Amino acid sequence: MLEIININSLPAFLLILVRFTAFFATVPIFSYRNIPTQFKIGIAVFLAWIILYSVEIPTISLDLNFLLLLGKEAIVGLLLGLIAYMILSAVQIAGGFIDFQMGFAIANVIDPQTGVQSPLIGQYFYTIAMLFILSVDGHHLLINGAFYSFDMVPLDQMIDFSNENIALFVINTFNHFFLIAFQLAIPIVGCLFLVDVALGIIARTVPQLNVFVVGLPLKIFVSLFVLSIFMGLYISIVKKLFSYLLEMMQVLMQLFGGA
Repeated sequence: MLEIININSLPAFLLILVRFTAFFATVPIFSYRNIPTQFKIGIAVFLAWIILYSVEIPTISLDLNFLLLLGKEAIVGLLLGLIAYMILSAVQIAGGFIDFQMGFAIANVIDPQTGVQSPLIGQYFYTIAMLFILSVDGHHLLINGAFYSFDMVPLDQMIDFSNENIALFVINTFNHFFLIAFQLAIPIVGCLFLVDVALGIIARTVPQLNVFVVGLPLKIFVSLFVLSIFMGLYISIVKKLFSYLLEMMQVLMQLFGGA
């Protein structure tokens, strides 16, 4: 009983709690605005309590260095969740490319995670990605990654932000982020480009035909048709995207740990 209420474990418990709270504030699925804040805090407290007796806890004193460690834990948790959300947002960027070519750029919907407007097709892709992650138990894998982050970034260790590998990692992640978005969008965008070329030829050969009236529904039909054909390809890309997400989380933790 005395071990459970040991006051010496309080600083370590607070550090763990800050990391998990910041992690749930940005990671996909758990950071949805329609999930009650009380639930996020409650699950963060529950997981922090488990971690407290699952890993080796160093002796931490309540001083000025503890405040710096609190800031470090908040940064680690936020960046862990943010790197996951940023990579999965590639599907929304791809949907934005497609919506612009389809003529749906003005028809946005509310993203339940951020509360802002997002592309129609992009939100459709993002919903598929979320359902895929839930179907393969990916939300548990994300929490598992947060668990193992305490092995790579100990509670009493500060982050060396002067390490240039961290900046190179961020740049490379952004490059892959837009590359994945382009790969997702290129089948439909390429088909719509051919449709635009065909409409241009028709407009020159048959001037009586109003291509602006015919073009918009034609492009929507072609987009939905191609989208239904390539849906299997999108699922496979989302699968690779999630594997890449877990890999990048591990690399980020290794860089923070000084590896």
